[in-house]
Amino acid sequence: MTEYMVLIVGDADRWWTTMTAEERKHGYEQYSLFSKSLVERGHKITGGAELHASTEAKHLPPGTTTVTDGPVAETTETIGGYYLVEATDLDQAVAWCELLPDCYSLEIRPVVDIDVSA
Repeated sequence: MTEYMVLIVGDADRWWTTMTAEERKHGYEQYSLFSKSLVERGHKITGGAELHASTEAKHLPPGTTTVTDGPVAETTETIGGYYLVEATDLDQAVAWCELLPDCYSLEIRPVVDIDVSA
């Protein structure tokens, strides 16, 4: 099995600022369905979390010790959360992601497996 990171990308701050409580509830139900479906099929979610609003982020650019507020760049799309899942291949990971809410873009990438014993 290979581990994949599923990045949930979009206007994540709207989750906190413009979505109604009912819309958020529906979104959480879809995320729960995703998690439950993977477990029922004998697969594993090895990690993941919802992130707070980007207004709470701090940024440390390379080569400096200057810390700034907010995400890396001025953008309307930020990472709102992520999952780490195990799948047999990328196609399977992508297929599972169709269960996630369709209000955000998803980026699915294999995680590098570094063999430190080599």
